[in-house]
Amino acid sequence: MKTRPGSPGEGPGPPAPTAGLPPPAERGATVIPDRVVARIAAQAARAAQSRRAAVPPDRGGPAAPRASAAVRTGSVRLHLTMDLPYPTDIPRVCERIQQDVAERVAQLTGLRVGEVLLTVRRLVTAADSSRGRVR
Repeated sequence: MKTRPGSPGEGPGPPAPTAGLPPPAERGATVIPDRVVARIAAQAARAAQSRRAAVPPDRGGPAAPRASAAVRTGSVRLHLTMDLPYPTDIPRVCERIQQDVAERVAQLTGLRVGEVLLTVRRLVTAADSSRGRVR
């Protein structure tokens, strides 16, 4: 009985090369720049903010969340800065936003999220939303 290369009956040996590519160990790694991870985190924070903090995304509402990221050897540390509504349970909302952002960034990048630091820039009251941005 004859076997084709790569079939189970062939015996030990290296697998056939994949379309002229070097072996996986020699191909290198995918590197996602910090600024790209930060943009993903900012988008995830915006979605989490609207879902968890019930802040309307209108003109007079909060400023868009900002994010920075530091990627090191397969993991990332994130720092988010955002507005939250007042009154709200700030610790609980912050914890949920941190979890949402960590899960989304890990899902989209394949990186392990080691830390998500969240800074509340300001608290937005209903009066702030109706009057426009107050600084």
